[in-house]
Amino acid sequence: MNISANVIKEQWNQWSDTWYRKYRSDEVIAKIMKSPESAFPSKTYAMIQEAMPDMSGKRVLVPSSGDNHAVFAFHLMGAKVTSCDISEKQVENAYEVAKNNNWDIEFICDDTMKLAEISHNEYDFVYTSNGVHIWINDLKSMYKNIHRVLKQNGTYIMFDIHPFMRPFGITASKSLTVEKPYDVIGPFGEIPTYKWRMQDIMNAMISSNLNISHIEEMYADHGSFWVDDSSDDGEQLSEQELEDYCNWSKNPLAAIPQWLSIKATKV
Repeated sequence: MNISANVIKEQWNQWSDTWYRKYRSDEVIAKIMKSPESAFPSKTYAMIQEAMPDMSGKRVLVPSSGDNHAVFAFHLMGAKVTSCDISEKQVENAYEVAKNNNWDIEFICDDTMKLAEISHNEYDFVYTSNGVHIWINDLKSMYKNIHRVLKQNGTYIMFDIHPFMRPFGITASKSLTVEKPYDVIGPFGEIPTYKWRMQDIMNAMISSNLNISHIEEMYADHGSFWVDDSSDDGEQLSEQELEDYCNWSKNPLAAIPQWLSIKATKV
């Protein structure tokens, strides 16, 4: 494993045992158990339903599984799920949630750019969720291995921050600012992250021989998207204040699509 990957792994191991634990609270898990579809944006969920109308018995892989909300949701929909993450702590903590609920989920510690522990042609469906691409320094390797582990005619769907969001910020007075040119992709920071463009993501899929069949550019389902999830600020805002974040006349960034989902198939 390279130095960059080791730094990212250690940081996620720390986050998993500190503020990240709120993503495993009883309240959060109960919401997923009641409504598994709540783990996905509404339009992404519609894409998943169209691709896999019946998850029963399907082999599903979630690389860079993070909070594992999608993993738990797919299991509750009847799929045979494998959760894969580079952070041992994320895997261990998600395993504890699954064990406490008697959920039969496979957990593997592995790098999404390698998927070395995953066999060829193994999965009907692969899904990556919000926040994956920013940690990936080699998109081509990631998508080459997603293609490798999919069965023939298997489906891949991704959901992540829309690249058009990456250059912009907003001031306290709600004025739009440009923080970087669109084509400056990184790495940024001591814990290296990347801000990939549409062409980087799509060309990596194409080069892996995944057949892109559908794209959704989406707006956030709820104003909580705009609140820093490492703080408790959102809990202090009224529903009206959260709604105002989704109004582009009050929040100029709301005029830009915030989320992106892409569906592709191994043919």
